[in-house]
Amino acid sequence: LACVTGKPVTLGGIRGRKEATGRGVQYALQEFFRHPAAVREAGLKGGLGDQRIVVQGLGNVGYHAAKFLSEEDGARIVAVIERDGAVVNEAGLDVEAVRRHLVEHGGVRGFPDATYVEDGASVLELECDILLPAAMEGAIHAGNAERIRARMIAEAANGPVTHEADEILRRRGVTILPDLYLNAGGVTVSYFEWIRNLSHIRFGRIDRRFDEMRGNHYAQALEELTGKSVPEWMRARMTRGADELDLVRSGLDDTMRTAFQDIRATLEANPQLGDYRTAAYVIAVRKIARAYIDVGVY
Repeated sequence: LACVTGKPVTLGGIRGRKEATGRGVQYALQEFFRHPAAVREAGLKGGLGDQRIVVQGLGNVGYHAAKFLSEEDGARIVAVIERDGAVVNEAGLDVEAVRRHLVEHGGVRGFPDATYVEDGASVLELECDILLPAAMEGAIHAGNAERIRARMIAEAANGPVTHEADEILRRRGVTILPDLYLNAGGVTVSYFEWIRNLSHIRFGRIDRRFDEMRGNHYAQALEELTGKSVPEWMRARMTRGADELDLVRSGLDDTMRTAFQDIRATLEANPQLGDYRTAAYVIAVRKIARAYIDVGVY
């Protein structure tokens, strides 16, 4: 059972797997914006909620990333690019509405309250803060890299920027969060699913009720100390134990946070590396080398 991941929950899967890659993109961008120096270096201003984002691809990854970034962080999704073209609205698109239209009509053409652009690829060149390619490999290449006007590219897809384009973009000062980091949410939660299957018990089963009881004790202690009743909404939050989805999201958030912190620290300690992609590869190779040395391969 554990050798296959991405299974339905009823067949031993784990809650939160479907959204995991898009959720990981959100957590990665949240962590990036916790580093003021990184934000300044990218030429960005404000927090994540102040950013204008163009999303290419409203499949599983792009949809969940756009949904979470807009609904939970307040970012504006100003354009969505799909196979039949793109829709643009500087005031921000309703991601759920675009998704429904896409499912019902097979494309974005005809979506109301937005400008339709038949040449969707041209919208990659729209001026924006963050370009989030979440569709196909090689979407940004030597032929269009000079015209990309995003300050940051967040590689939600696998290999959306070619090697030649990467060189052009770095020369132009565009910040790139690399795919091997940014879209790692899916494989991270697949690892959680593997662990869950090996243990034969869902996350939260052992300690959820204990956490609820402890939270209730805290609420009672507050009432005794203050002589006032704890509001019901506050008591509900304090006494709620974490379920599997809570723990999966928490574990994924921690993974994406610490990974960026490691990448950022490596880049700061070795500025000659020049970019986040190279720093991420250095970390990966060092970990593999350390493992080989520890088992006596070298």
